[in-house]
Amino acid sequence: MKVTVTVMLKDGVLDPQGKAIGHALAGLGFAGIGEVRAGKIIELDLAETDPARARAAAETMARKLLANTVIERFDIAVGGA
Repeated sequence: MKVTVTVMLKDGVLDPQGKAIGHALAGLGFAGIGEVRAGKIIELDLAETDPARARAAAETMARKLLANTVIERFDIAVGGA
């Protein structure tokens, strides 16, 4: 089962990568861009067939390794094949 874990910095945590992206976009002439935040997406292909169990496994993985829960939050999406 495919599971997607999206990890983003928590609100209030400085995001220098997002700032650099925003600055570069402005330098390329893109106007009207507010705050830019950068994150990461991790796609997992789990052998689990039960969506609830797949979500629980992905949450455990996120808490133990994929996200630094002190400064990052994560969202989990469980999808088809």
